This record gives sequence, structure tokens and C-alpha cells, in this order.
Amino acid sequence: MRSDEVKQGYVRAPNRSLLRALGITDDEMTKPFIGIANSWNTIVPGHLNLRQVAERVREGVAAGGGVPFEFNTIGICDGIAMGHEGMRYSLPSRETIADSLELVIQAHRFDGLVCICTCDKIVPGMLMAAARCNIPAIVVTGGPMLGGKCGGKELSLIDVFEGVGRVAAGTMDEDELIALEKCAMPGCGSCQGLYTANTMACMTEALGMSLPRCAATPAVHAEKLAIARMSGERAVELVREGTTPRDIITRESMRNAIRVDMALGGSTNTVLHLMAVAEEAGVPLTLDDFNEISDAVPHICYMQPSGPHSMETLYYAGGIPAVLHEIAPLLEDALTVTGDRVKELAENTPAGDSAIIRPLSDPVHACGGLKIVKGSLAPNGAVIKAAGVSEEMWQHTGPARVFDSEDAAMEAILSGTIVEDDVVVIRYEGPAGAPGMPEMLSPTSAIMGRGLTRVVLITDGRFSGGTRGPCFGHVAPEAAAGGPIALVEEGDLITINLSRNQIDLDVPQDVLDERRKHLKIPKKPLSGVLSRYAEAVCQADRGAVLKKE
Repeated sequence: MRSDEVKQGYVRAPNRSLLRALGITDDEMTKPFIGIANSWNTIVPGHLNLRQVAERVREGVAAGGGVPFEFNTIGICDGIAMGHEGMRYSLPSRETIADSLELVIQAHRFDGLVCICTCDKIVPGMLMAAARCNIPAIVVTGGPMLGGKCGGKELSLIDVFEGVGRVAAGTMDEDELIALEKCAMPGCGSCQGLYTANTMACMTEALGMSLPRCAATPAVHAEKLAIARMSGERAVELVREGTTPRDIITRESMRNAIRVDMALGGSTNTVLHLMAVAEEAGVPLTLDDFNEISDAVPHICYMQPSGPHSMETLYYAGGIPAVLHEIAPLLEDALTVTGDRVKELAENTPAGDSAIIRPLSDPVHACGGLKIVKGSLAPNGAVIKAAGVSEEMWQHTGPARVFDSEDAAMEAILSGTIVEDDVVVIRYEGPAGAPGMPEMLSPTSAIMGRGLTRVVLITDGRFSGGTRGPCFGHVAPEAAAGGPIALVEEGDLITINLSRNQIDLDVPQDVLDERRKHLKIPKKPLSGVLSRYAEAVCQADRGAVLKKE
């Protein structure tokens, strides 16, 4: 066992002495040491229940014959950070989370690992660490929040964000918005729809890194605690079996996760995060994999925010096991933390509620929920949630309305100067340019709230999983790297064609060459984390990972 490096032999007497200070017994010194990484805190709603989840994990580890050691990492709530300077710190936190786990795991020579996590950057950060350290590991995601209720309508956080746009448009007053904000989020758990937090929980289960039904089980349900207990026991078994994350996170399992993503119509952020996890696991994965799978896997679950169904609805419909069952003919075989193969699990799972998890023969959309588009505006790619785009907007040409920051764009949207058919371009919000690639949920929600259905939004930043409509993010190369998006001028025509996966700036190349001669990329005064991040981060088409060289 790895932990023998800190507890075996007379030279380790000082190390053992410190362990004995924790109350470790002679018998426990012979057992596997299991690290429990917990992102519990009292600022993120999705994390409030993780203390209780951890108690059950610890019980499971002890029952399985291991010794549990719990430690913490940071967590940022993207919803609270949204729309202001704080959002620049969200994506960089993913790398800090991965690093913090690596530091504790490697310093203390744990034999195995349980990751307890919820929310947008915490889940991928922990997956990255598990793949990087490659000791036996299992993930317990904290579970979605129950739906809010008001006047018989099921609510989520996106209703509140879009309410801001309705107030600006004069179709809702501030008192109504305050009433909405008070009832939309009833308690602990990750935000109710298939936003980034819940999408990443689904990806974790689809990868085979968490037990079946973990992703969709609500935070407040007893089944979540049962899954936590079983996960603790299973972590010890994985140590004894010698099964590590890189046995589970393979090219086949990554592509299966993308298949589930396409079937669900998940968050565009999963492209960034799956690419980052693949890089840590040494798995070759490119943007082309996403389009290849999107063409082959139909969108079969109409989930919020694009559709009506919440994660709680998906849970009662059968959860991710039922989704895997439906797409079983399309899956590649891969190992899971249960010790079983994913195709075996999928085929042995009963079919789910076909009204929620529709059959392949009757999908919501014929193609998967996400698309990667390329063209003269995004030579290295951009991503869009095609499941959230109406058919009439799959092809569109409109004049560019250019903004060099999210704040400037938000001011224009709320003031009513953005009109139908405009193409809003928000640049210098990419991984290095922002820095931190902030999400644009506030402007996209304001557009929807104002009732603008034919406005396109394009950015080198990114979008919340709560975004819907014709919104293209992750434009690469970003403006700060001199990408074509930096050359767009007010009034330029931009053409999108989702049928052809195209996004083009309709400006002659000689004109763009002339503009480039006069291009001056703004430099922002930076310090601390953001300064280091801006220097080290790669472009979005590589998952915005940090450079290793």
C-alpha cells in the first residue's frame, strides 16, 4: 500500500506518532488509508449537504475496512459570482481545486480517494486530480436542488435571471421579481436544471466514476446518503482490486460521456471540462469527437433550460442508468467503479419513463444537444448548445454589435439599443483576455427576458449551462490572442449556419489584413491569481488547461 511509506518501519516512527495523535490504533495502521476530499462550505447552496454526505462516506470507508481521513477544498458558486468581477475567478478555481487535491493526496500517500463535490468547477477539478494522481478513486456528487414553486409553476434560478430582462423590458415589476427570487431556490443542492453543475454530475456517472443513480438523486433524498455509504465501502474495494481512474477514464468512456451529454443536451461548459479531464488522464480527445458524436447521437431528454424537465424529473424517470439503457446500442464498452462494464449496466437497467427519456426512434432533435462550429470568425472552433436554438435561427445573417466587455454589452441590452437580428459580439473575455473566461448568463438571460428571439450572441468567453438561444461561446483563438474576433467592427455582417457547423465573418480577407496592422490588444492591470492564470492558460479549444511546459 502507498500509505506504508508513512507508517511502516522504524524510520517512520515520527510519522506514526503524528498519526497516533489523531487517535489511529495499531489495527488501523495496517488498513488502507482513504482520503476524503470534501468541498463542503456555507456559501454554495450545492454544498450545504456535503457534511452529512461525508459522514456516510466515512462510515462506508470504515465498514469496508479502510481508515477515512477527510480534508477540504474550495468552492465557488457561479450564480453568486455571475455578472461582476468575481466571475473571472470561477474557471481558475478549477485548477486550484485539482492542485489542492494533488498536494494533499501525494503528501500524505493515501491509498484511495473519495471525492465529495457539487457545482461547476469543483466536479471537474476533482476529476482532474483523480486522473492526475491515479490512485483508486470514486466520486460522490451532492445532488440537485428540488424545484421552486410559485403559482403552480416549477421554477429554477434561470427564471430569476430572465426576470431581470423582463423588468428592463417593462413586462415585470420589481416587486414581482423579488417574489420570484424568494421562491425559486428552496434549499440545498445544485441548481435544478441541466446546467453545468448537474451536467458534470451526469458526465461523472457516464464516465463510470460514480455509482449508478448518483447524478440525478436529489440532494435531500435518503438515497443520496445510501449512495454515499456504498461509495465509501467501494473505495476500499477499489484499493484492494487495484483499479485506478485511468482504468476507467479512457477514450471509450470519455466518448460515452459525450454521448450522454448529447442525449441530454447539456451545458457547453462540459466541452471545456471533458477536454481538461482527458488531458489529465492522457486520453486523446479533440473538438472533432464532439461533432462526430453529435451527428450520431440524438437529443432525447428535453431538459431545463431549453426544455421543461428538471433534474428531479429525470431522477424519477430513471436517471442516468435509464439514459444509458436507451442509448446502449451506441455505447462503447468501458469499465466503471462498480467493477461492471457500462454496456452490461446499461442493458440490465430497466427502461425509463419514455415521456422524459424518449426512445432513439422519437427524439427531441435528430442531432445531439451540442455542436462545435468553425469558420472565419472561429478558425479553431466555438461551441453552441444547439438543443436550445429554435429551428428558425439555425441560419442567420446579421450586423455585428461589438463590445469589448460583458458590462458594456449588458448596458446596451438593458437600455434597449439591441434589436432583433443583431449579432452581439462580446470579446476580450476569453481565458487569457478576461482573464478567467467569465460566463455570460446575465446578458443571455437579459436578451431572453426582453423577448428578443432573433438576437445572436457570440463571445470568446463562455456561457452558463442555464443559457438558451443562439449563443456561441469559447471562440478560439480569443481576441486577446489576436483571433479574428478581435478584428470585427460595428456593422460587419456575421453569418451562422448550424446545419453546416459554420460561423463566418463576412468581411474580405484583405480588409481584415489591413485591420490587423492597426490592431491594439488592450492590456488589463492584473495581480495575484489572475495574473498567473493569464500567463499560463491555454486556449478554449484545449479546455483552457494550464500550460505544462
